[in-house]
Amino acid sequence: MRVLVTGGAGFIGSAYVRALLEGTLPGSEGVRVTVLDAFGYAGRRDNLPAAAEHPDRLEVVAGDVCDGALLAEVLPGHDAVVHFAAESHVDRSLHDPAAFVRSNVLGTQTLVDACRAAGTGRFVHVSTDEVYGSTDEGRWTEDSPLLPNSPYAASKAASDLVVRAAVRTHGLDASTTRCSNNYGPRQHVEKLVPHFTTRLLQGRTVPVYGDGGNVREWLHVSDHCRALQLVLLGGRAGRVYNVGGGQEATNLDLTGRLLDLCGAGPHLVRHVADRLGHDRRYALDDRRIRTELGWEPLVDFATGLADVVAWYREHTAWWAGPAAA
Repeated sequence: MRVLVTGGAGFIGSAYVRALLEGTLPGSEGVRVTVLDAFGYAGRRDNLPAAAEHPDRLEVVAGDVCDGALLAEVLPGHDAVVHFAAESHVDRSLHDPAAFVRSNVLGTQTLVDACRAAGTGRFVHVSTDEVYGSTDEGRWTEDSPLLPNSPYAASKAASDLVVRAAVRTHGLDASTTRCSNNYGPRQHVEKLVPHFTTRLLQGRTVPVYGDGGNVREWLHVSDHCRALQLVLLGGRAGRVYNVGGGQEATNLDLTGRLLDLCGAGPHLVRHVADRLGHDRRYALDDRRIRTELGWEPLVDFATGLADVVAWYREHTAWWAGPAAA
């Protein structure tokens, strides 16, 4: 199988690429991978294996998913696409929503059109639980309405509908996944876990929005990658699959865990004005992917979080400098 991975130099995309090439995912033996990445601020070449490690199985192409001419050159010969490429930071979307619409909506439409033209057989669209909005109780199923509350979430919801339309109108063999908050090594320091971890390791304060009572469900990136591979191999066209970690924590509770793991005191926590439109709680019902595809998360949150803090402690050179500001 030959797979094109868009956004494959980012956090989740690169974890998926590494797992494919290492053969740790189901059906990944001998898979050839092409990474397409714009190499913006969050896409890094050093997130990927050196080309010499996989000379016949890894190709890296620098380019924009909105570039239809480039996609027309790259896509032919690929059996499948796993589409990670997206702007994904909520705070950035509050200040520059147009960039999110361009990358997430136009980029997805351009990629869908290119896949249809190239006859690409399988398409997995990687989305987010944020498209559902916020819920005070219960859990969202895949049939819950899309009620996004941030420009980022709105752009991802729109991209989900672009894929749905291509399935219904043109018969694209595409599935969509919606995951809960990911954590793991190599995540950009703008995200909560690495942002707080790297600041605490430097003895710096960490900003907690509002009262810190916002609830998120956490999923280790390796569990997410296994889910994506199972959807790629066995997911149904037009089907949405929620991928939840099942491990809820308030932001304040998570901050306390990180304080302990970093050996820091509570005096480093400062409460700041809440984010505009800040969703209170996300929670996914992921019974579909468990029953249909046999997936379940394997990484315990406490163990996974400790391992992640240890990785950032041991890899200071990866994050120190301007990115640690």
